[in-house]
Formats: sequence, structure tokens, C-alpha cells
Amino acid sequence: MQTEKPVSRLPVAVTMGCPAGVGPEVVLRALSDPGLDIPCVVVGDGQVLKFCAKKIGLKNCHIRPWKPGDKLSGKRGVIDCLDVTSLSPDDFAPGTPSKTTGEASYHYILKAVKLCQKGKAGAVATAPISKTGLRLAEVPFPGHTEMLAGLTGTKDYLMMMAGSRLKVTLTTIHVPLKSVPGLLTTENILKTIRLTWQAMKVDLGIMKPRLAVCGLNPHAGEGGMFGEEEEEIIAPSCQAAQKDGMEVVGPLPPDTVFFHAVKGKFDAVVCMYHDQGLIPFKLIHFRDGVNVTCGLPIVRTSVDHGTAYDIAWQGKADHTSMTSAIRLASVIHENRMRSRK
Repeated sequence: MQTEKPVSRLPVAVTMGCPAGVGPEVVLRALSDPGLDIPCVVVGDGQVLKFCAKKIGLKNCHIRPWKPGDKLSGKRGVIDCLDVTSLSPDDFAPGTPSKTTGEASYHYILKAVKLCQKGKAGAVATAPISKTGLRLAEVPFPGHTEMLAGLTGTKDYLMMMAGSRLKVTLTTIHVPLKSVPGLLTTENILKTIRLTWQAMKVDLGIMKPRLAVCGLNPHAGEGGMFGEEEEEIIAPSCQAAQKDGMEVVGPLPPDTVFFHAVKGKFDAVVCMYHDQGLIPFKLIHFRDGVNVTCGLPIVRTSVDHGTAYDIAWQGKADHTSMTSAIRLASVIHENRMRSRK
């Protein structure tokens, strides 16, 4: 991933995630990492961060109150935090989602989005939240992606999983495998290709992206022997993208395309369903993968893991993905700023 010198010093708004999960810990560890030289502000609750730091034995970490318009501390070991809900560690139990934690998670995201919309932050990097907590709090969104699309009025958006060696996008996401064939159309595959192309070009700064498109069936259908989706649906979408000037190859056999992508032949792989893309991606980028929501008017990245309630507040959480998400959020923001010049 690109790490050019920043063109803007707007901070990355880092949401704390579900307070009862590993969010507070991975945020604290990422922002305490001496190798992370990116301006950030935590959108969460300072008392929770302070208590978590003490609980996990994180020393030389000072939580400093911050509000929009304030200068960032810029000092090593000082973490700027915008208090959102005045949540106290007594209000929840680590490891257990609740209505309280779901409401807090939601309000952190609302505030972070507003910071970006008002030009007070350049990007949002999110720690993990709980779908259970959101449901208990009666939040009208099942997760981050749908929430951010709703809050920004975005109709066409896309999940990309990004790492230094492999990037994948998904045409269908959280649906039963048996439903996938019926959900694939030439139009939505073409939309996925276009959003992927745009994200690779503008957000990641690759001027001529090379995209591979997966088939759905074994051997990409083997000329219709193992399924007709490739010839009837996927191939026409690839041809339409090619007519629009995009460098697209497909449909390709899913069992070989990721090998070639990792070796550098393709910049990203467009996948037909969730596990088709995430199994190879997590095999390679299990610790440092980043979830990017493409198509939004604001920049949003996220960790590539869940709330991990079983290890929450125990000092066991790995912050590598959180650090990667912050770095990539900053890179995308900078690339978008450059593209507007």
C-alpha cells in the first residue's frame, strides 16, 4: 500500500467500537504504537479508555479530552479523545454486549461521520461493533457498512478487503450460499467492477488497475459443463467493463485466480460471494487485513475482525489490523485530496 508524505493533517477519527469488546484495547495499543505517525482522535469515551488502559497494564498512556477545533496534542503517549456518551466502566460488563454498549457504538459512528462531513476529520477508521448490541439498542442498521451508507445517503457501495499482497471485492456479501446464483446479474457484477476500478484508481492511486473477475462455478463453468452463470451473466459484465476502457479479465477459475493476483498479475479480484474472496484473503492477511467501504463520500476503513468478547479487556488483543486500518484511511484521504487538485 502507498505511504506517500501526507498532503493533509486532518486527523483520522478512530471510533472506539463496542466498549465491551476488544475495540478499546486495539485502539489504545494502535495509538500508543511509536511507529504510527498519523494524527488521530478517538471518538468514544475517555473514562472507558482510561480504565481499559489500567486493566490491560498499558503504561505511559494519557487520555486527553479533545473537541472539534482544538489542536491535537501531538505528543507521544497522549491520546486525544472526543467524549461522546459519558459512558462509565460501571455501565457495562467487558465481554458482554448490551443495549448500552450498542447505543454507545452507534453514537460513536454518528459523531465520526459528522466530523468528516464538517471537515474536522479526514477519514474514519472503525473498531469492531456488535450486531447483537445494535439489535438490543434497536439501531435501524445491521452493521457498519449499511449504517455508513445510510448516514451518507450512498446508494452504490462496496466492501473491499485490502492487504499489501491481495485485494478482493464482493458482489454479494452476507447471504446464504444457496441464494448467491439468483442474486447475480450482469448489472450488479458490472457495478461491482466499476466501484472496484474507481476505488483502486482514486483511493489507492493505481492509475491503470488490472482487475480479475472470478467465475462462480468450478473451473469457471468449464464452457457450460458445470454451470451457465459464467457465459450468461459474468462474461457479459466483463465485456461491458472492457468496452468502458477498464482492464478486466474474466470470468476466471476461482481456484487459480488468487495465486496469480498474489504474484502481481492483478491488482484486485472481483468475487461472486463472501467466502470465495475472504478465505484466500484471510489466509494471507489474517492479522493485517483492512475492510474498506468503497463508494462513500467519506473515507472509511475498519479492522478485519470482530469484537472478540472472549478475550476482551484481557491484554490479549492484536492491534495490527487497527493500525493498518488507520494507515490506509490516511492514505485514501490523501489520494482523494490529490485527485481533486
